[in-house]
Amino acid sequence: MKDELLTNKVLHAELSYKFVSLAIEVSKKYGYLHKEQVYQKVMEELLAKNGIPFIAQPRINVHSLDTGKSLAVYVPDILVDQKIIVELKALPFVPKPQINKLEQYLKTSRYEVAYMVNFGTPKAQIVRRIYTNDRKPFVSHL
Repeated sequence: MKDELLTNKVLHAELSYKFVSLAIEVSKKYGYLHKEQVYQKVMEELLAKNGIPFIAQPRINVHSLDTGKSLAVYVPDILVDQKIIVELKALPFVPKPQINKLEQYLKTSRYEVAYMVNFGTPKAQIVRRIYTNDRKPFVSHL
């Protein structure tokens, strides 16, 4: 019963759990001294190995909050199962503006969940952000 309640309250719970588990696995196996592109390729390998659909470097439309018109294109590192935007970093720390940028992309796209995973520290830093479509008036224009 408790698991059922959690699953109903967490957006894309099962997929999120699998993704975070893989990110932790990458952190444990590869440490924190590689370039971002190494972590990108390893994450892609693990997603494929685990049968989780993904697109590397997808093109995501950024929409006007008023009209829904496509204004620009955003290219995150990975899009997991057409549901979760993923940004990967390999920095000693993630500056707040990087996290704010991720939030803004959620706010102006049709996606509701995003993760920023920083592999640049001894233990991966994983930040989850949510911005649900019911808070986006432009979605009705799409």
